[in-house]
Amino acid sequence: MAVKPRIAGIEKLYREDTLERQKKRYRKAVEDYKAYFASEGEKIRVFSAPGRTEVGGNHTDHNCGKVLAASVDLDIIAVVEPLDEPVAVIKSEGFEEDRILIDELEVNEDEKNKAISLLRGVTRGLKDRGFTVGGFKAYTTSNVMKGSGLSSSAAFEVLIGTIYSYLYNNGGIDPVKIAQIAQFAENKYFGKPSGLMDQMASSVGGFVAIDFKDIESPIIENINVDFDSFGHALCIIDTKGDHADLTPEYAAIPAEMHAIAEYFSVKNLRQLCKHDIILNINLLRDKFGDRAVLRAIHFFEENKRVDKLVNALKRSDFQAFLDSINESGNSSYKYLQNVYSCSDVRHQGLSIGLNIAEYALTRKGASRVHGGGFAGTIQAFVPFELLKEFKMELEKVFGNGSCHVLKIRPVGGCEIDMSSFA
Repeated sequence: MAVKPRIAGIEKLYREDTLERQKKRYRKAVEDYKAYFASEGEKIRVFSAPGRTEVGGNHTDHNCGKVLAASVDLDIIAVVEPLDEPVAVIKSEGFEEDRILIDELEVNEDEKNKAISLLRGVTRGLKDRGFTVGGFKAYTTSNVMKGSGLSSSAAFEVLIGTIYSYLYNNGGIDPVKIAQIAQFAENKYFGKPSGLMDQMASSVGGFVAIDFKDIESPIIENINVDFDSFGHALCIIDTKGDHADLTPEYAAIPAEMHAIAEYFSVKNLRQLCKHDIILNINLLRDKFGDRAVLRAIHFFEENKRVDKLVNALKRSDFQAFLDSINESGNSSYKYLQNVYSCSDVRHQGLSIGLNIAEYALTRKGASRVHGGGFAGTIQAFVPFELLKEFKMELEKVFGNGSCHVLKIRPVGGCEIDMSSFA
């Protein structure tokens, strides 16, 4: 089946009260592109890829689990023109220019953890899978906060894949394929052992339940939900944590889960069940330690919670949805143990944030760790009547602008209708 290109007006992507600001943002990006590249902009096209929020399935995707995620109205936009020569150039606002030759695509160890590695990796991934790649120059600007748990790197990868799709493949590369190629770039070129959830939510868009049991052909279900109708806002709170030196903490979670799986001679925990763990719990504790066992138990229960979350939304039982969100947060805190770093117990911003959120919500709504954990952000679903006070209480602790009220964006990586911001 042919993939239908997605060309969206900005009114479909952002909250109504932000549209004028977004129009100014897009117009400025076009002018900055023209100034930087000394271009008249005759062949300009504009693209966008969103950040994502994880709603359920905390640290399950890397073991072929289930997740519930959504694209949000914080995004990276790119002003782009094609080039005749075989070079891809990206100038990101506030950063040095990245430039690659599209026929020199081997992994470069010196580029690990740098944006240029993602440009090279996505280009290689597309080319290896038979898609057409060609030259382009782009100017990008982002409001996806780095370290926010909204996955700015996945949005950047998806943006590159979307540019190639529309410039050279008639917009016909399936969003799922773009997500898989984006993950390849992050794993092999950037050097981060991520799962597929971030890229999938950014690329596919909307509210999506994803079952990664077959990693090559994940089952994706779009859930049509209007959060406004439930009287709650989605908030992401930046607790100002430092992600530096936390890669070993993140990497230990999939490593410990995979170690448990390998004990049973399988590749991942999805091929087991909780009963396997319980029957062998003492042997597993002795061999791998208690934390690895607890993280495996979290995996199985979190998979069940994703089904509960999806079913609650489908039947419009928002209280059941909130209950499952709180259960997920509780499990991440106690069993997954990704709310603070054991190597730096002095700094526990996520724990402080969750405590303040719980106080401000007065037993209403829900809150949980957001994304990979250890530092960064928490997520909260806040009743509209408490939103002003909630935001005030959290920003007393973490500073003005630390509490972000987001919109669930119905479209993933896409081309933008330029007439919508002219």
